[in-house]
Amino acid sequence: MTQRSIRAGIHQTIVIKVGGSVTVKGQEGDRLLAEGTGGLTVDRRSEAEIGRARAVVGDYVLFDWRIKLPSSGGSGEVIEVQIGGSGDVLVPFESNLKVYAGKDIDVQTIRGQVDAYAALNLNVQDVSQLGNASAGGRMNIHCQSMTGKEVTFGAGSDLRFHVADLDSARLRVKDIGGYWEARIGGGEKSVYLKSGGDVTFVTDQPVESLPPNHILGRIEKPSHA
Repeated sequence: MTQRSIRAGIHQTIVIKVGGSVTVKGQEGDRLLAEGTGGLTVDRRSEAEIGRARAVVGDYVLFDWRIKLPSSGGSGEVIEVQIGGSGDVLVPFESNLKVYAGKDIDVQTIRGQVDAYAALNLNVQDVSQLGNASAGGRMNIHCQSMTGKEVTFGAGSDLRFHVADLDSARLRVKDIGGYWEARIGGGEKSVYLKSGGDVTFVTDQPVESLPPNHILGRIEKPSHA
């Protein structure tokens, strides 16, 4: 297994592209450490160079997406990690991440923003801010807050969604059981959850069913409540 490390600093934008599966965890300090199989590179690039996430195995393209990067605060530098197979990446807690994988993604304990796109399963736990996310299989989200006022999250299988600070939103859900709508608080944000399996919406806020049918799906309280 190949290993590389680089000084990342705090609040660094890090783009991770993996052909297989990847686990990304936050750690103390200012260094990034990556281990992987099937080829591993770690580079410091300008934002202008990072415009596309692409993973190919043989003649088969696993994913091919355009990348929209958050503002780097003026530095113009991005750290890019590429792993041909699967691997593990440790990053400073305050990093801002964009993660793309041809299989599974597991992101844990990040105090910055996370955007993640998994061809199979996606697990995002103990993250301060969620950006965009999608999964071809299961999706499990547990974060403190999210960006945007009109957002859509999609999964090919079961989707579990918990944003702790979400206290005013109109919720629209399309899952294997059909379509339903609900509101928490004043409904200031719009959240659309699409799933090929079951959607579980986790909140400690009162949930109001909406017309015409006043149907509610699976709603749970956070485990600490």
